[in-house]
Amino acid sequence: MIRTEGLVQRRNVIKESNSDGSVKENHDVDDKNDKNYDDGDSKETRLTLMEEVLLLGLKDKEGYTSFWNDCISSGLRGCILIELGLRGRVELERAGMRRKGLLSRKVIVKSDTPTGDVLLDEALKHMKDTDPPESVQSWIEYLSGETWNPMKLKYQLKNVRERLAKNLVEKGVLTTEKQNFLLFDMTTHPLTDNVVKCRLVKKVQEAALRRSITDVAHADKRSLALLMLAHSADVLENAFAPLSDEDYELATRRVRSLLDLDFEAEAMRPDACEIMWAVFAAFTK
Repeated sequence: MIRTEGLVQRRNVIKESNSDGSVKENHDVDDKNDKNYDDGDSKETRLTLMEEVLLLGLKDKEGYTSFWNDCISSGLRGCILIELGLRGRVELERAGMRRKGLLSRKVIVKSDTPTGDVLLDEALKHMKDTDPPESVQSWIEYLSGETWNPMKLKYQLKNVRERLAKNLVEKGVLTTEKQNFLLFDMTTHPLTDNVVKCRLVKKVQEAALRRSITDVAHADKRSLALLMLAHSADVLENAFAPLSDEDYELATRRVRSLLDLDFEAEAMRPDACEIMWAVFAAFTK
């Protein structure tokens, strides 16, 4: 059974005072900032980039990610940064006269308006409270807890996979079970809504097979980000596995061509999401 009914989308409302003292509600700011998230059919279950990447990595029946995948943790933190960038909450500082590279530029909070997502808002608060600002590479390390600086461990986002899985349970995509692994019990989240997972896999496959994906100036930013982040988190193979040999070769070739792009040059294009390209650069350096 597909449990997508009854989902409530949280909206942030900005109240403004009129000259006569009355109050009016203004939804324009958040509508504009979140336009990259509110795409697609409104009847479909909307997932964040973090939820999509985790769902690609989860084993359908077992309900957990591969024990051998040591890339998904940092990959999910990259998802958080790009999601905040696409929603207009963070951006990179200006390159300046010295034309600083993507990995040298600091992350600046553009808007601290809550997104309604607990993980995103927690990361956004860390970035807002940090002075001086830090780079994309540093934030991936801090949010993952992979830093030698004990003063930065407070920025670690804990239990990210479990929290994302619970979000997917609330959206009716996963369920919660307990499994015994000889010496310990582990909470797992098997798939319960196969339609959402199939739709996601098809979305990734079609994005990779679409010729226009390599024309990044006109490609959909969210689809491009999903492909690159899935690759960085080492879960892309799970989406490509069902493809025919011919389509698999084409899809992998398209992804390789994206990895070979000049990220610095792409970030200079009009309307480019610079923080997205900075995350790509951090994962491929």
